[in-house]
Amino acid sequence: MKDKPFFSVIIPAHNSQEYIRKGLESIRNQRFTDYELIIVCDACTDDTELVAKAYTDKVIVTNYGLDGMARNAGLDAAKGEYILFMDDDDWFLHEFVFEQIHAAMTSAQDIDVLLFSFIWKHRGYCTQANGERRIACWAKCWRREFIGDTRFPAVPHWSDVDFDNAMFAKPGKVGTWDMPMYYYNYLREGSISWRKEQGEIE
Repeated sequence: MKDKPFFSVIIPAHNSQEYIRKGLESIRNQRFTDYELIIVCDACTDDTELVAKAYTDKVIVTNYGLDGMARNAGLDAAKGEYILFMDDDDWFLHEFVFEQIHAAMTSAQDIDVLLFSFIWKHRGYCTQANGERRIACWAKCWRREFIGDTRFPAVPHWSDVDFDNAMFAKPGKVGTWDMPMYYYNYLREGSISWRKEQGEIE
């Protein structure tokens, strides 16, 4: 791999040994291979780290207990020209996702952020093609230089809301790709969204 890969794929992982493999396999199966995979094992007490090390040698162990801070650790280590985020219980839908995003980001449009469509569990197809921006860091590809020193806040959950809003307050060129690239495994038992539904967190 060259010193500067095209993509850095960052996954914050917490006690995800039972379900992270599906997402990791969806990355391993990509036909476009100019990427680095960074997995941040945050406050894990299971074998997530062992699973992660079977897929990449860039495993960062932290003890924040905050997904935003884990993403920051990944950003600080990233060398790629463009950043993709993935949650530890989600996955990319096709083996040509990276190819499609690469084509969009290297077009003459000089895009800073690419918004792409996704499948939302229980809700179906979600497009961002009509300027309908979804506040989720994983539904986008970001130019690393455009991110600059912007980072996620140290909050217990929904840190990507503040990050997303801070990013879109910057002047930059936004592109859209109306094709489902990502599966959002909403309300997976034990996830932040599930715990909110159960009233465990506010």
